[in-house]
Amino acid sequence: MYKIPVSVLVVIHTTDLQVLLLERTDHPGYWQSVTGSQNPGETLYQTAIREVSEETGLNAANYSLTDWQVENQYEIYEEWRWRYAPDVKINTEHVFGLCLPGIMPIKIAVREHLNYIWLPWQQAAEKVFSRSNSDAILEISGLADCEPPDEK
Repeated sequence: MYKIPVSVLVVIHTTDLQVLLLERTDHPGYWQSVTGSQNPGETLYQTAIREVSEETGLNAANYSLTDWQVENQYEIYEEWRWRYAPDVKINTEHVFGLCLPGIMPIKIAVREHLNYIWLPWQQAAEKVFSRSNSDAILEISGLADCEPPDEK
């Protein structure tokens, strides 16, 4: 079964703007926020909750999870296209923010990630390999009390 070319990017951060990054197993040195494809029948919100749980062990429903109403389209990396139908080359990514009261212990999915790190937002934005991930992290600099960027 092919993946749906719709995904979520969840920037997990604390109220003092520390950002959680995960190091990919299939690309050591590639750091990112939580990401994942939507499953059939899921809402984007449900996808975000599932991916956060799978990749960090956190229950996003217990914290401030917000759809930032940001949509990015990008070409799927050639090496990952086999996961999608043969004619699919573009993915649509929906950005969410998950605000935590402070740094929390994380239980990574060892099949997907090697390690995790909490960094100040500026350093996190520089460390991620994806431009859309960097742009999303930069958005949190103006947040107050975990509000989404469009409600500043």
